[in-house]
Amino acid sequence: MKLIIDSCIDALLDCAKLLPFLLVTYLLMEWLETKTEEKQAERIRSAGALGPLAGGILGVVPQCGFSCVAANMYSGGIITAGVLLSVLMSTSDEMLPIFISHTVNVTTILKILLVKILIAAVTGYAVDILNKIFKRKSEENGQHVHRHAEEKHVHDLCEQEHCNCEDGIWKSALKHTIKIAVFIVLISFFINLAIGFAGEETIKAIFNDTPIVGEAIAAFVGLIPNCAASIIITELYLEGMLGAGAMMSGLLASAGVGMLVLFRMNRHHLRENLKVLVTLYVSSLFWGLVISALGISF
Repeated sequence: MKLIIDSCIDALLDCAKLLPFLLVTYLLMEWLETKTEEKQAERIRSAGALGPLAGGILGVVPQCGFSCVAANMYSGGIITAGVLLSVLMSTSDEMLPIFISHTVNVTTILKILLVKILIAAVTGYAVDILNKIFKRKSEENGQHVHRHAEEKHVHDLCEQEHCNCEDGIWKSALKHTIKIAVFIVLISFFINLAIGFAGEETIKAIFNDTPIVGEAIAAFVGLIPNCAASIIITELYLEGMLGAGAMMSGLLASAGVGMLVLFRMNRHHLRENLKVLVTLYVSSLFWGLVISALGISF
């Protein structure tokens, strides 16, 4: 019973931290829907050169608020897949608070944050460039191209959430916020229960028993849409149980509930969501292996 109560409280607290981000995001998206012309919205969607870099910088803010923001904006067609991935990879959820509480050297923290920003930005740019090349080649070959991002519109979110966006910006934004908040609480509750039953020691043992595939396992654990993932990875690194490569793989994939929000809000594009998820995992694993191979330490 205690586990159930604790899991419920943790889920409510985690969601409470995200509420301001969610509300502001939906207010912005509603404003874009009602006040911005299509040409202006298109400029935002393709805003380009600084998109992935800005996403990488915003993502390092503690907690996973900006990953939720990015997931919602991508679902509404406001940002590209590259910008979304840059935010997701830069996000470290609880890493920074834990480093600070353990009085980790400031230089070490800054190095890790800078590397995460650079990796996130490079990956984001690469994804956007590859998507453009693929789309251009498909068009040249006369093939039909699925332009999910271009077809998306903020109004689509209103329709799929069955809310009346004509009721006004604030009311519609509140409806969106409440619906996604309830979803996050429910999923977080069950994830907390699962982690509670399995135990963090069991998860830690997985890393120790299979050190050869540490980066792969760390990246997989990082995908868990819960703050426990970043906590476990960071603590293991501080205890010397994880190398820099495995730590980076795990934290690059640790986007908190960002992926959860993406699958909820972009649920009519399941294949697209899976591509983002696979790209996030493979990219996180790749960069972790590179760091390990080069012997980089922080």
